[in-house]
Amino acid sequence: MESILDKNTVEDLLPQKFPFVMVDSLFSYEETSLTSGFTIKEDNIFADNGNFAESGLIEHMAQSVALHTGYNFFLKKEQAPTGYIGSIKEIVINEIPKINDKIVTEVKILQEFMGITLVDISTKLNDKEIAFGQMKTVLAK
Repeated sequence: MESILDKNTVEDLLPQKFPFVMVDSLFSYEETSLTSGFTIKEDNIFADNGNFAESGLIEHMAQSVALHTGYNFFLKKEQAPTGYIGSIKEIVINEIPKINDKIVTEVKILQEFMGITLVDISTKLNDKEIAFGQMKTVLAK
C-alpha cells in the first residue's frame, strides 16, 4: 500500500471526528500490523502547557488500532464499525511529546477473534520509543 498522508483521508477511515482525531497519517498496513503517525498541534484538545497529555497519547495509540480496523473495512468496501478500548493491560510512558512533535506508532495484532483485537503498541518520537503497551479493543455490535 502507498502511505496516506492526507489527514482528511485518514479521518474518513476512523469513527472519531474532529476535534477528537489523534491520527493524521497511515504509513503502512498489513493484515497483522500498521504504522501510523500524528503531528501534535497547539489547538489539540489534549495539548497542555506545550505538552501532549498522557491521555492523548493513549488515545492516539487506541486510534491507531481503530485505523487498522478502518482501513481493513475500507479495503472490503464496507463501513467500519465503532470500536472501544476493552482493556489496557499495561501502558508504559517514558516521555511526553510536545507541541509540533511528530509521533509514529506501530501496532502489531497478536490475536483477533469475534470483534476483539489484542495488540502490542509502540510509539516513537525521533526513532526513540517513548511509550509501549498492550491493549484490547472491542467492536460495537
